[in-house]
Amino acid sequence: FLQVNEVTFSPNESHCATCGEDGSVRVWSLTSMELVVQFQVLNQSCLCLAWSPSSSGRTDHQRVVAGYSDGTIRIFSISQTEMELKIHPHPVPVTAISFSVDGQTIISGDKDGIVAVSSSRTGITIQVLKDHQGSPITVIQSKSKEYYNFGLEGGELWLAVSADQRVSIWASEWLRDKCELVDWLSFPAPTSPKTPTNLPPSLAAFCPWNSNMLVYVGFGLKEEVLFYNFHQKQVVEKIPLSYFSTSLGVSPGSPLIAIGYCERLLRLIDCMSKTEQDFVGHNDTVHLCRFTPSGKLLFTAAYNEILVWEVLGPEAAASRKAKDIPLRPQIAR
Repeated sequence: FLQVNEVTFSPNESHCATCGEDGSVRVWSLTSMELVVQFQVLNQSCLCLAWSPSSSGRTDHQRVVAGYSDGTIRIFSISQTEMELKIHPHPVPVTAISFSVDGQTIISGDKDGIVAVSSSRTGITIQVLKDHQGSPITVIQSKSKEYYNFGLEGGELWLAVSADQRVSIWASEWLRDKCELVDWLSFPAPTSPKTPTNLPPSLAAFCPWNSNMLVYVGFGLKEEVLFYNFHQKQVVEKIPLSYFSTSLGVSPGSPLIAIGYCERLLRLIDCMSKTEQDFVGHNDTVHLCRFTPSGKLLFTAAYNEILVWEVLGPEAAASRKAKDIPLRPQIAR
């Protein structure tokens, strides 16, 4: 029973996919919570995973892209149950990965802080960015950019986060080979002798309910969630936490964020009413929080265990679903 490293969802929420230290990518039905298909890579760990966006073309041609500990990236076709493409843009483990908004490009980051931009059709590496070099990439996320934002060309905004509390934000038009740095954030961290050896991860996400905002958690001067405004170029809001966060989930459906703790707790925060609620149920550090595209379900992971929570209405309560995903070894296909 090895650690689950990522959970990602199909745009229509019919399926989800998980990946793990055993090199597996498993695709599950969200209605029955049963295993649909499994892709297995031997002697490697699968560290990150992303589902192709709905804007990438046919809805019956759904794909996932996975990053591995040997620096390779594989694209799997869900409908054809086969590997479509294998590329090797990194010399070290791939730690974060995302499709571009149109699904034609893959953005991947590695343990050394290098970000590679590759074609999802040909596998050719289009661009290599070394701005975060020296610190592992922890998050890569893309979203559509409104044409009037920032006065820059490009229809896509994406971010990269590295473990040294740095976040870069980019505007891109991949088909025209354009990629321009929009903002560079360095969040302060204490340098006292009491600094822990295992630092909490640096994590960030675009804020779905405010297109000008970024949500950030990481090792800092205090245990808190930070909200950074792109246009004001400053942190405009802070929400205190009980402990440093080990995971972050931002709901696309409502102003909710989920925070995982090393103390085996899950905290749900309503960012409008500023109400909070803690939940127990995990037996280890909650290292993963992922909302479904509608925000109606929340998946949380602690080591090899995933819990599925139903998010209830505006009161921001959550209740655990009766059936958990049984992440036990399955026969590889």
